[in-house]
Amino acid sequence: MSTQVPDSQTQTETETETEETPGDRARARRDAAREDRAQKEAAEESLEDEETVHLKVFRYDPEVEGKMEPRFDDFHVPFEKGMTVLDALIYARDTYDASLTFRHSCRQAICGSDALFVNGKQRLGCKTQLSELADPVRVEPLPHAEVRKDLVVDMSHFYDQMEAVEPYFQTDETPDGELEEQRQTRENREKIKMSTRCIWCGACMSSCNIAAGNNEYLGPAAINKAYRFAMDEREGEDMQQHRLNIIEQENGVWRCQTQFSCTEVCPKDIPLTEHIQELKREAVKNNLKFW
Repeated sequence: MSTQVPDSQTQTETETETEETPGDRARARRDAAREDRAQKEAAEESLEDEETVHLKVFRYDPEVEGKMEPRFDDFHVPFEKGMTVLDALIYARDTYDASLTFRHSCRQAICGSDALFVNGKQRLGCKTQLSELADPVRVEPLPHAEVRKDLVVDMSHFYDQMEAVEPYFQTDETPDGELEEQRQTRENREKIKMSTRCIWCGACMSSCNIAAGNNEYLGPAAINKAYRFAMDEREGEDMQQHRLNIIEQENGVWRCQTQFSCTEVCPKDIPLTEHIQELKREAVKNNLKFW
């Protein structure tokens, strides 16, 4: 019996028989698209006897031809008790359109990444119950920010304004002992407690009409962060003076017109407008001279 390896001609014939042609690839793509449509139709048919929520979601993709013109897409999502807007978006993305783009992370109202404009108001997607919203639920990106894709906006300007107030602890003096704590009174902690809850979601900035028309305005989130440190007794008088100098500038606290829109949309219930007004009073006292 011969054990000779097939000659090159036989190998070439075998490779030719197994090589995929452009036609094969085209048929495979058509089959995949057909299967995808069948799955979507099956999913929609399964919803006919279920309670559903109608989502109208803003769509925009500047990098894909045919999607550069902003539009709204409709999704019908099965409703379950306790379901949030974020839950519905995730279902729509995973079931109907994998290209649907939005930010989310912790799903516990802590990271602040899923701030959206839902039914005309800034809200956290993971905190907003669908049962509390009128149908259809209209989901849009945060206003007054550049849209990158679908529900994702550019947060660079917001972060720049936050950084402008130096949002980190700076102290004039440290305890003598290496392991000694820098103590804070209970009263002072209570005073600044609410201001420490900011999660940098940008909802307040998006709701502020002054910030919408003036990119130089620090905005409620940044001013609240300045309040958190300016009112912290551990930083000392020199640093407090430095922070007051930052926030009492032309585009600082004096740009606020006390509309309370920032306070109304804050998902952590921070009294932002009150903090801004208190800093105004501190700025006035800081500039009073008696001689």
